[in-house]
This record gives sequence, structure tokens and C-alpha cells, in this order.
Amino acid sequence: VQLQASGGGLVQPGGSLRLSCTASGSIFRVNAMGWYRQGPGKQRELVAAISTGGVTDYADSVKGRSTISRDNVLNTVYLQMNSLKPEDTDVYYCSAGVARAYGGINWTYWGQGTQVTVSS
Repeated sequence: VQLQASGGGLVQPGGSLRLSCTASGSIFRVNAMGWYRQGPGKQRELVAAISTGGVTDYADSVKGRSTISRDNVLNTVYLQMNSLKPEDTDVYYCSAGVARAYGGINWTYWGQGTQVTVSS
């Protein structure tokens, strides 16, 4: 199973970005999906998560500025980030819980990370 993330880049403060992440490979079912971020010398932290049924959760730091969504047919999760601030600068990682067979173990997979830089 592979997770391919895209959509990072350089944006000015107040701008927007949309991150995407698609799971592919030997997949029976993709369960919860989410986005994390990590800066140099910092622990990886949850940004937002979404269940298969669309229940969402957000870190307080991005609540009201970000929206997580998913397409269960495409096995893709999105993170729309608005009103970006310099402190949002980090490497963003997507994550997904994947069952590879009916009744199988829910394995956690990670994408390769995409850099988001907010700077004028």
C-alpha cells in the first residue's frame, strides 16, 4: 500500500492551499484518514482526521481555517487550508488506516510528506 501526497508549496500569509493524498495498492478498505505535520525538532502532530463516515476532528490551531474531506471511491483525502499563517509552515504527512482483506488488521500507512511554506 502506498500513499501519495501532493499540493504543498510556497504561499503568502493569508493564502490557501489544498493538499491531496491517494492510497493505492492492495486495499480492501481504507478506514480513518488524516493529516499530520512536523517541523524541525518538533514532534509530529495531528492536523485533521476524518472517518469513513465523514466524522471530522481538527487541531485547535487549524480549526475554522481548514477543512478535511475524502473521496471513498478514489481512496483520497483532501485538506483545504485557508488563511494560512507563517506558523503553519511544516512538512505535512497524510496517514491512512488500511485493511488489506475482509476482517484484516487495520495497518497504518504514511505518505512521503509535502512541504508547506507560508512566507511573504
